[in-house]
Amino acid sequence: MRATRPAVLLALVAVPALVVWAVLRGFYSQLPPLPWTAVPTFLLLAIGEVFAGFSTRNKILHKSAAEAARPVDPLSVARLAVLGKASAHAAAALAGVFLGFVLFVAGDLDKPTLRHDFFVSGATALSAFVLAGAGLFLEWCCRIPKDDNSDKD
Repeated sequence: MRATRPAVLLALVAVPALVVWAVLRGFYSQLPPLPWTAVPTFLLLAIGEVFAGFSTRNKILHKSAAEAARPVDPLSVARLAVLGKASAHAAAALAGVFLGFVLFVAGDLDKPTLRHDFFVSGATALSAFVLAGAGLFLEWCCRIPKDDNSDKD
């Protein structure tokens, strides 16, 4: 598995944002107000991924005596790396979707419903970016450190 590239994440933000902005031009009036429930969901997922990242990194580097006795399960680390990559990609795409909402409603904030959707979609996009960062962190934590001793053999 290769590390996530920033260009891929940028494309996953930009393309959905433009598509959602274009679609909303014709269908926004038929949509209900946006719910705020995605914000705490994304933030809780991000906290879980950061915790899993620190825990995995400490196990890989043998930071504590208790963890040094138990070997790291490579399959579990691989699964966490895939989880980090997948959540970074999904969160980037969702951030793009909600940025499309932000772009659409930003021009007319004097109406209460549009103002509500602006703040909700902005907060949701921000929390999706936090989740993408947590996913990248988890992916980074699952990397195997370079062994300097292998060159001396």
